[in-house]
Amino acid sequence: MQSKKILVTGAAGFIGSLVVKKFLENNFQVLGIDNLNNYYSVDLKKRRLDYISESNFQKNHWEFFDISIQDKKKIKQKFEIFKPHIVINLAAQAGVRYSIENPHSYAESNLLGFLNILEACRLYGIKHFVYASSSSVYGGNKVFPFKESDNVDHPISFYAATKKSNEVMAHSYSHLFKIPSTGLRFFTVYGPWGRPDMAPMLFAESIFNERPIKIFNNGNMQRDFTYIDDVVKAIYDCAFKFPQEEISNNAYLSANPSESFAPHKIFNVGNGKPIKLLEFVKILEKYLGKKAIMQFQPMQPGDVEKTYADINKLKEWIGYNPQTDFENGIKNFVKWFLKYKNN
Repeated sequence: MQSKKILVTGAAGFIGSLVVKKFLENNFQVLGIDNLNNYYSVDLKKRRLDYISESNFQKNHWEFFDISIQDKKKIKQKFEIFKPHIVINLAAQAGVRYSIENPHSYAESNLLGFLNILEACRLYGIKHFVYASSSSVYGGNKVFPFKESDNVDHPISFYAATKKSNEVMAHSYSHLFKIPSTGLRFFTVYGPWGRPDMAPMLFAESIFNERPIKIFNNGNMQRDFTYIDDVVKAIYDCAFKFPQEEISNNAYLSANPSESFAPHKIFNVGNGKPIKLLEFVKILEKYLGKKAIMQFQPMQPGDVEKTYADINKLKEWIGYNPQTDFENGIKNFVKWFLKYKNN
């Protein structure tokens, strides 16, 4: 029987809000936590929460609390009262470039906050801990596609360093306290309700308002754009497949950092098809019905030229198979964006 109580941190976030919606529509009890900070529009976060509440589910199955994962006392209280079976940690200070300007906010949320969630999982006997990692952990790797077995010891942004830290922190708790844990390395998630600090929203907003868009690395960029519905399904399916402890001593000698003797696994969640930045702009122009004003810029510190996910491991684990091709994904995003702008 599937566990019925799910706790989701970052519940007002882009991925988090739609993960909450997915579980509620499948008749789970969900407790959502988010601190609604002002890194980007608080209004957008509140509208995502409204969108959750508009869904068709039993109203007593959903509770939300405005709490920071940095607040150890309040986090423990919510775990003690709600008694979740599965915890999905999507709360984090996001953004590569902002981590250069304000590294302390990343340490406080992505390290201390993450530790608070791990400790609560330990204290309250969680059955499975699923957490967000990032494709940024691959750093400046030049061998494509990125595989979970690749070395990830050379982050090129502090954000990436905190995500790599999350993976090793979760692994230590999995080993010490036998907490089944799954880390998911997301690759450039996009779609309706997306973050305004990411390229799809930034570019759409600027093209719509006939403002210039910055094209970094003179347009020589590629991203493995992953549609939100595919990401949500991957999280949902992973939640119910628990990693097992490996008894064999051979596991201790494994050179694959995504596998372990501990009940801990790491997976890429991508589309497996990198898109050139200028192709992305062209498709946005098509569905917005306007031409972009492009300003070509050099590469930014902490950025990488290309991301490209090998998704075979997740296919083997849960039958992961992305359903939305990039053009249809952008079409869906623009349709939502125009409606959002008019509300």
